[in-house]
Amino acid sequence: MKARLPPMIAIAAIAAAPLLLSDYYIILMNYIGLASLVALGLVLLTGVAGLTSFGQAAFVGLGAYATAVVTTRYGWSPWLGLAVGMTLTATAALFLGFITLRLSDQYLPLGTIAWGISIYFAFGNLVFLGEHSGIPGIPPLSLFGWTIDTGWRLYLVIWLVVLLALLAARNLLDSRIGRAIRTLNGHARMAESFGVDTGRLKIIVFVYSALLASLAGWLYAHFLRYVSPSPFGINAGIDYLFMAVIGGSGHIWGAVAGASILTLMREWLKDILPHLLGRNGNYEIIVFGLLVVLLLHRTSSGLMPFLVRMLPGGRLLRPVAAAPLPQRPRLARGETLLAIDRVSKSFGAIGAVRELSFELKAGGIVGLIGPNGAGKSTVFNLATGLLPVTAGSIMFRGQRIERLGSREIAELGIARTFQHPNLLADRSALENAAIGAHLRGEAGLIAASLRLERAEEARLRDEAARQLERVGLGANLHDAAGSLPLGSQRILEIARALCADPLLLLLDEPAAGLRHLEKQALAALLRDLRDDGVSILLVEHDMNFLMGLADRVLVMEFGRLIADGPPHAVQSDPAVLEAYLGVAA
Repeated sequence: MKARLPPMIAIAAIAAAPLLLSDYYIILMNYIGLASLVALGLVLLTGVAGLTSFGQAAFVGLGAYATAVVTTRYGWSPWLGLAVGMTLTATAALFLGFITLRLSDQYLPLGTIAWGISIYFAFGNLVFLGEHSGIPGIPPLSLFGWTIDTGWRLYLVIWLVVLLALLAARNLLDSRIGRAIRTLNGHARMAESFGVDTGRLKIIVFVYSALLASLAGWLYAHFLRYVSPSPFGINAGIDYLFMAVIGGSGHIWGAVAGASILTLMREWLKDILPHLLGRNGNYEIIVFGLLVVLLLHRTSSGLMPFLVRMLPGGRLLRPVAAAPLPQRPRLARGETLLAIDRVSKSFGAIGAVRELSFELKAGGIVGLIGPNGAGKSTVFNLATGLLPVTAGSIMFRGQRIERLGSREIAELGIARTFQHPNLLADRSALENAAIGAHLRGEAGLIAASLRLERAEEARLRDEAARQLERVGLGANLHDAAGSLPLGSQRILEIARALCADPLLLLLDEPAAGLRHLEKQALAALLRDLRDDGVSILLVEHDMNFLMGLADRVLVMEFGRLIADGPPHAVQSDPAVLEAYLGVAA
C-alpha cells in the first residue's frame, strides 16, 4: 500500500492542476509530461534493465520530424504522422539495438552517444528536413472535431498519454516478462539458465523505450507546431537520463518526479539567480549541477525510493491460490538421465575438466566432490550450457546437448543453483522464485502491458509461493532476497529451481551457511524430491552432510574423475584420501 501512496497523490495533483495553475505553469506542465514519457523509457531501459543510453533524444526527434514532414509536405493527418513516426522509430531502434546492445561496459553508452550525435546532425543537414531552420506550420491535433490547440487541451491529452504509459509500464514490471527484464541488470547468466532469451529481451526493451520517446516527439511537434534540431541533441539525451536517475531509475513514477524536479528547478533558477547575483548568465547550470550532486548524495537511488521508504509499510498477503501448473512426466527409476562422455574443457592452456565420463540414473541423489579447483562448478556450467565443451559429448535423455544454449537445456528439464547466490537482491523472495517458472508461462509484452495475463501470472506466483513454503521460506515470501541470511538465500535458489519443474536438479554447495538443524531439514527436502522423481546432482564440501544423503559419490581432482561409488567405498578409497589429506595420510 505504501508504494501506491505517492502515485495516488501525484494523480490527484495532475487532475487538479488545470483548475489551480496559471497558463504559464500549464505550459510548463506540458513540457514535464513530454519529458516524463522519455524518462519513463529510460527507467525501463537503464534503471530496470541496466542498459545505459544517452541517445533517447534522437528518437524524440524521429517522432517529431516524421509527423512534421508528412503533415506539412503531404497534408496527411497527424494520426497518420504518429503511425509513420512509430514505424520509423521501431525500424531505427531495431537496427541500432542489434548493433549497440552487443557492446558491454562503457562501450554501450559510448555507442549510444555516437548514433545520437549522428542522428542529430542528420536533422540539421538534410534539406528536406529544413536543415537548421526546421519545419514550421505543423497543424494541431484534432479528435472527433475537437481541435487540441490550447495549453489546457494539450495538457489533458499529454497527461492522459503519460498516465496510460505509466500504467502499462507498471503492469509490465508486475509480470513474468517484467521479472525477466529485471534479470538483465547483472543477472543474465542466471536468467539464461531458466530459459530467458536475454538477447531478444534487450532488443524488446530498447525498442519499447524508443517508442515512448517517439510518442513524446509526436506530441511535442503538435504542441509547438514547429520542429528544429536543437531540442534533439546529445545534451537533451543527458538531461533525460538525469531525470530518470534523479527521480529513481528503478521506479516508474521516478520518471515524473525527475522530469518535474529538473524542469522546475531550471526555470526557477533562471528567474531567481539574476536577482541574487545582479547580472545575467548561465549561472543556473552551475547551481543546478551542484544541487543535483547534493540530491544524489542524500538519495543515491533517487527520490521516489527515498519517499517510499519514509512511508509506513502495508500488510502483504500470500498470493491467491490458483490452478496448479502442468508438470513434466517423471522418468522411470533407473533410466539413464545424463551421460557425460570424455568431456574436456580448457581455458587456454589450463585444463579445467579432462576426459570426464559418468552417467546419472533417474531417481537418485549423486554427490560430486573434490578439492577446490577440481572442476566441479565447471561441470555444472557445461551441463547447463553456460560454457561450451572443448571436446566430448553430453547426453540428456538420449539427446546431445553439449552444443545447445542454456535456454534450450532449461526447456529439456535441467535446473540449477549457483556456487554464489545469484538473486535479485532488492526484489522479494516470491519474485525471485517465480523467475524459475519463466518457461511455464507464455504471455508476452503486449499482454503484460494490458494486464491480460493475470490468470497465468496468478498461477506462476502461486507456484512460487508453494515452492517457498516447501523449502521452509513460507514466512519470507515478501522479504527482500538481499535481506535474508546467506543460508536462506541458498534455500531460496533451490525454490527458484523447483519452480522450473526440473527432471534433474544441479545444486552447487546448497548446505553452505546452514546451521545443523537447517541442514537436516535440507536433507529431508532432498530425499522428498528424490522420492517425487527429481534426480539430484550436488556439489558439497560438508562430507558428513553429503555422505549421509547421497546414494552415490563422484570424486574429481584436477579435472579428472578419480573415484565413483557408494559413499562408504569412496570414503576408504586411497586415491580420495590422498587427494583430500595428502600422501602422509
